Amino acid sequence: MAWWNRLFKKKEPIQQEEDWEQLVYTRNGVNFDEEDQRKRYIVNCLEQIAEASKEIDLLTGEYTLVTSYLTDTDEIEALPAEQREEVNRVAGKLAGLEQERSRYREKKNRMRDADFYAIRKRENEIEEGIQKIRDGEKYGNLIRQDLHRLDGERHAYEYRRNELENLMNNQRGMAVIFLTALIVCVIMLVILQYAFEMDVYVGLFLAVGAGAVAISYVCIRYMDAGRELQRVEKTINKIIQLQNKVKIRYVNNCQLMEYLYLKYNTDSAAKLEKQWKMYQDEKEERKQFAEAEAKIEYYQKQLVQQLAGYRVQMPERWISQTAALLDKREMVEIRHELIQRRQVLRKQMDYNQEVAESARNEVKDIAATYPKYAQEILAMVERYDR
Repeated sequence: MAWWNRLFKKKEPIQQEEDWEQLVYTRNGVNFDEEDQRKRYIVNCLEQIAEASKEIDLLTGEYTLVTSYLTDTDEIEALPAEQREEVNRVAGKLAGLEQERSRYREKKNRMRDADFYAIRKRENEIEEGIQKIRDGEKYGNLIRQDLHRLDGERHAYEYRRNELENLMNNQRGMAVIFLTALIVCVIMLVILQYAFEMDVYVGLFLAVGAGAVAISYVCIRYMDAGRELQRVEKTINKIIQLQNKVKIRYVNNCQLMEYLYLKYNTDSAAKLEKQWKMYQDEKEERKQFAEAEAKIEYYQKQLVQQLAGYRVQMPERWISQTAALLDKREMVEIRHELIQRRQVLRKQMDYNQEVAESARNEVKDIAATYPKYAQEILAMVERYDR
């Protein structure tokens, strides 16, 4: 009944984008007794661990930075009333000067203050951010193309696998038919010879020859289909392994883009680049306000010195966040944004940890399933750990 089930089994659907985050470990078509296949499968798992670990290392620094921002908000909120009043006094002076400059800008068609200060907060990293987002968008499109192509190839090979299984089933049936027909012909010829004393040697020779040729032809096609089926199974397994690698990159890229869009308050590199050019023009116009800028710089230094004395790790950040120092609602908004960014980073770190753990478990399971190769697998793991 096995061949009957294979004949009528359902085809596996092509994976959609929402399924790309799910890794698939399959050992179908992998012969672990063959060194090349065994090593290739283990190396694939180890490469997944290495890539996930690399991503975790890159994310840890940004996660620490965002956490330090949150710690600063706690330190400022916990200041005694007298110290907080002094901070608010300086912040109020700075905010007043900013308002004067804003009133001048409103007289002309200028860049919105919210956009200007949002970019100003990250002025030193905007160009790098634009390039990162542009590269991420380009890389994401390439990954999607690769995943669509791999899905198409996998579907094509699975379709071919079903064709080969059907072909093998048909060849088995034809072999049975030819053999039955040959036996019936031989029996009839024997009956004609002995019952009717007819000379049937030529007919017997032709029947046996034709049957042998037909059965040989069917057997050759059956064996060719079997060999091709093995090759197709191996190819499907290789595609699945490659999909796993690309899926990891797809998820990491999606989560990175989600974080960058949130960090730079944009939805595309083109939009951010347009805002950046507007900002540069605006900045050039504001050079004429040298006196106001000098006063702003003075109070900024005062604010930084004050906050630095209160265990604030990054006092420079609060130069552009005076509204948050004066208004608790603004401070709540900043904390909400930082918590969101940290959640995105944590989600990405957890995913990569899960990827690494899944790959490790797969390697451990293979070592347990094939204990005679455990030492070899352990040696490969130790080489990658170096």
